[in-house]
Amino acid sequence: MKSTPFTAKHIALGAKMAEFAGYNMPISYTGINDEHAAVRKNAGVFDVSHMGEFILKGEKALDLIQRVTSNDASKLKAGQAQYSCLPNEQGGIIDDLLVYCIEENKVYMLVVNASNIEKDWNWIQKHNPPAGEAGNGTVEAHNVSDKTCLLAIQGPNATKILQSLTDMDILNLKYYTFVKGKFAGVDNVVVSATGYTGAGGVEIYFEDKEDAANIIWDAIFKAGAPLGIKPVGLGARDTLRLEMGFCLYGNDIDDTTSPIEAGLGWITKFTKEFTSKEIFASQKAGGAERKLVGFEMIEKGIPRHGYEIKDFSGSTIGHVTSGTQSPSLGKAIGMGYVRTVFSAIDTNIYIKVRDKLLQAKVVKIPFS
Repeated sequence: MKSTPFTAKHIALGAKMAEFAGYNMPISYTGINDEHAAVRKNAGVFDVSHMGEFILKGEKALDLIQRVTSNDASKLKAGQAQYSCLPNEQGGIIDDLLVYCIEENKVYMLVVNASNIEKDWNWIQKHNPPAGEAGNGTVEAHNVSDKTCLLAIQGPNATKILQSLTDMDILNLKYYTFVKGKFAGVDNVVVSATGYTGAGGVEIYFEDKEDAANIIWDAIFKAGAPLGIKPVGLGARDTLRLEMGFCLYGNDIDDTTSPIEAGLGWITKFTKEFTSKEIFASQKAGGAERKLVGFEMIEKGIPRHGYEIKDFSGSTIGHVTSGTQSPSLGKAIGMGYVRTVFSAIDTNIYIKVRDKLLQAKVVKIPFS
């Protein structure tokens, strides 16, 4: 089991640790509900250094990204980021990811899920042929995952706390843009207005060298102490993202689900050529047979991943992909795939919890 540069910090803080994607990660410190509330109302710090980062360089870097991702990366200017996915050849999703444009048309960073680093790397390299093959030049590619630290500082007070640690203007950083400079005395730190919580804040990337991890972690908590900043584990990260209706790879999207089915048509651009384009275009034109929906429980019970979704007659119409008791809303919520005919808002559905069918209804996401 791998460690991140912050593992000793988590253990010293008394975090409940567990294996996640091959890493020893903090699940919670003071409790999921407490940490969840800290991010929604104030600020919290997540160690997400287990995520993967690839650097792609060269004149053909954009061409390669365009071939393997569903979104249109040609729209990105330097300092902008984009949410996208890597489609497979069968109309499924290899992974969802972020694409960062560091130098327009020449240098990009891809941020992928921890459990998919090797799979994603191999897929991208498969589509990166040697110079001279089909007119494509080899793109210089570097897997920098093992030497890159990533902290997500999320919440309404996050940027206010962090601004004192840098001359970069992060208070006014627009959503899905980033800057690079000195942070807490450490050079070449990327501060990105992205995150997985819907609570605002930033993510910061930096190389794990010359004690940078300890310097930055300690500086953040010193600056945030007067406002009560807290470390937050993966448990609250999951409840926060679910309240926003953000997909989790391996639960809500995977190699068998398409972005059209998952409500990710907005990251599927048909103005370019990419893997499975024809399959997705057909689904968009003719309608997908199933759809990912949000739902809330009407009867008492908590939906869990894998539970069956039924109609009023007890026939199976889908399955739950994510579910929890929402700390912010005080009710049980979930997401799942259902046959499209059952996907309209306010449609009554039933979740099979143990041997009981509990009533729920389809609702808009983000949940409210």
